Amino acid sequence: MSEKNLEYFINVAIVKEETAYDFYMDLHGKVKDNTIKDTLKFLADEEKKHKEFLEAYRSGQIESKALGMDAPIDYKIAEHIEKPDIEKDINTNEIYLLAAHRELNAYNFYKSLAGVQPEGDVKEMLLRMANEEMKHKEKVEYLYSNTTFTQTEGG
Repeated sequence: MSEKNLEYFINVAIVKEETAYDFYMDLHGKVKDNTIKDTLKFLADEEKKHKEFLEAYRSGQIESKALGMDAPIDYKIAEHIEKPDIEKDINTNEIYLLAAHRELNAYNFYKSLAGVQPEGDVKEMLLRMANEEMKHKEKVEYLYSNTTFTQTEGG
């Protein structure tokens, strides 16, 4: 892949991370529950870190190996439950589900880009970014399942 094409894809990814940050901060401003606000701020900050990583990678300051490759758990909730309508008042679990769909889309973006790359640093960097997005999906799906399917007193 030429340097121009690589830079183009990194620039697209940076814009996607900025959009994700804005999305989470917009939701953050709309909700009243402090726990959800904290979660949305955490996710926004993660997207900001991704943008910073991509900018540093683009400028040659860091290598793709700077991102870990811990295997996240994929609950596959977003794949099986329809994305809620953001235009109506949504409750706590729907916010988590909305976030899970957003993280799934980001994962698919990076994974599909990696799929057309030859073996090497670029492919590795894209797979590591996909892994990061899957970790976010894991977190919000966990929160979704805990708010939707609460533990009862009897077990």
